[in-house]
Amino acid sequence: MNEQQRKQTDQIKQVAPSDLKSETDTNLDRLKQLDSDELIGKYFQATYEPPNLKKARKRLKKTADVHYDFGIPEEMNTLGKGKKFLIRTYGCQMNEHDTEIMAGILTNMGYESTDNTNDADIILLNTCAIRENAENKVFGEIGHLKPLKLEKPDLIVGVCGCMSQEEAVVNRILKKHPFIDMIFGTHNIHRLPALLNEAMLSKEMVVEVWSQEGDIIENLPKVRKGKIKGWVNIMYGCDKFCTYCIVPYTRGKERSRRPEDIIQEVRHLAAQGYQEITLLGQNVNAYGKDLDIEYGLGDLMEEISKIDIPRVRFTTSHPRDFDDRLIEVLAKGGNLLDHIHLPVQSGSSEVLRVMARRYTREDYLELVRKIRTAMPNATLTTDIIVGFPNETDEQFEETLSLVEKVGFESAYTFIYSPREGTPAAKWEDNIPMEVKKERLQRLNALVNKQSAEAMKQYQGQTVKVLVEGESKKDPDVLSGYTERNKLVNFVGPKSIIGQIVEVKINQTKTWTLDGELVEQAVEVK
Repeated sequence: MNEQQRKQTDQIKQVAPSDLKSETDTNLDRLKQLDSDELIGKYFQATYEPPNLKKARKRLKKTADVHYDFGIPEEMNTLGKGKKFLIRTYGCQMNEHDTEIMAGILTNMGYESTDNTNDADIILLNTCAIRENAENKVFGEIGHLKPLKLEKPDLIVGVCGCMSQEEAVVNRILKKHPFIDMIFGTHNIHRLPALLNEAMLSKEMVVEVWSQEGDIIENLPKVRKGKIKGWVNIMYGCDKFCTYCIVPYTRGKERSRRPEDIIQEVRHLAAQGYQEITLLGQNVNAYGKDLDIEYGLGDLMEEISKIDIPRVRFTTSHPRDFDDRLIEVLAKGGNLLDHIHLPVQSGSSEVLRVMARRYTREDYLELVRKIRTAMPNATLTTDIIVGFPNETDEQFEETLSLVEKVGFESAYTFIYSPREGTPAAKWEDNIPMEVKKERLQRLNALVNKQSAEAMKQYQGQTVKVLVEGESKKDPDVLSGYTERNKLVNFVGPKSIIGQIVEVKINQTKTWTLDGELVEQAVEVK
């Protein structure tokens, strides 16, 4: 064992065993839980409740209760009459979906949406904590909002989402940005009416962040973006505790929605004419493990495959929970698409061990083999971190070789940055930035090469494209995605937006395809 490997082993010893547990720790003391009646839209004064990462680490064995009686108190139904709200969203699809819920609540309170900060009576920043850059963007925006708040004292400015679940973030806002009116977390979005009312009445900042996750609230209103693609949350939280990741602390333990509630929501979207849905979860293929029935993601997707909706996707997966049943169901095809996002994070078994990913390089490659055997044409994409503490040149080369071996057609690549409160944040971040950047550059060059090669295979082919709207670069060009999530640009009438049409590809690029509309559009029921 060389010096670098000894350091990595020492890192594991620093956090093992408790910090690396992914299952419920039955020896932890139970925390006092809020009475379930208090969880559902009841109007009572908000109290100062800051986040606590130690509490957030604890996993209660209790299954989350499900509630169907959310309601906005009658006296608050017209609170927003004649007023407008703006929500800025940072981060993942889960945050986008949370924004849809908050927009739904505010709309039901009488508020109207606006994109103009100067017109807004409420501005909410729905934040992401997964990368340092995301936090920096939010604090930059907070700074930009200060003059507007001074100009409009009645403006309500709130910070919510994953950053709100971090102690250091809340303390920084309390000390440096006292003009913020309200801070709330990921577990109490349904409390928005009461928190907003309190922020309007109070002279102090309203802070309510539950470090222990709440129950599942089923009938929250939503204002979805468009009528083409919809997000459907099937579970919340993550129990994996990868050593670099803040998500288990900000999103809580894994809690699955009941299958019948999910299926009802998908049927409702199908009836409204949605062409594509994406099933969401921080660790989506752990779905059902906390339920009192033998039922997993494969079973859920098999039922959803029978619903008349053209396209069904899911994200994001953890390789450890990607089981044979799911592969079997996906291989049947139909409306279940074979574009699979499967984060690997590193190609080195040693680095994966220190990350607490709980699979090896060999395990991952065996999973890929199973997927390729069942679905030879499946498109695989991934997430990769470079420059993890003590990552050697040899270990990084293993990552490059795995990327090449699997043939990823796209990847989200990141330079490692410590997240306060995670085990890895206690370790020395000892890879020089110039080394991290050089590794990222090499990795991106390989991913770009593989993406361009994959795109060339579409030259001359006719593909089915779900038309989402005008191209961001040219309003005279339409754009949309293929079944395997390739972006296609082409000229066509605006009337086909929202339809699935056939496009013949005449030019391929690294990340996009250009084509021409085939005369006969694909009929969509």
